[in-house]
Amino acid sequence: MLPVMARVKALSQAGAQGAHAKTAGTCRHLLKREASLWTFVWEDDVEPTNNPAERPLRRAVLWRRRSFGTQSEAGSRFVERILTVVTTLQQQQRDVLAYLTSACLAKLRGDPAPALVPRWRPIPTGM
Repeated sequence: MLPVMARVKALSQAGAQGAHAKTAGTCRHLLKREASLWTFVWEDDVEPTNNPAERPLRRAVLWRRRSFGTQSEAGSRFVERILTVVTTLQQQQRDVLAYLTSACLAKLRGDPAPALVPRWRPIPTGM
């Protein structure tokens, strides 16, 4: 990582001296916090990504940016729901395609949709 760190520092220093005010400000901000920027390299328990709570939102942000959003309320509801389903299943390490297939088959048969969240079972007491 040392070459990467040196390159980022050099580019930030050059950017801080540049003519574009917003870029220069961002570069100065990075230089002030340089030590914090690389904490994940030296500390095992620090991840190089955003807060874990923000990670599931990333897929939706990227989708919206690439697709230019939706054209209707119904489209917006569909996207909200499908992204929630995909994210939830991935967090549970479940097969997304298998779930969606079983959900579609259940709808065609008139059966209830498969559970997205596993059923809660109370822990037996007095054992």
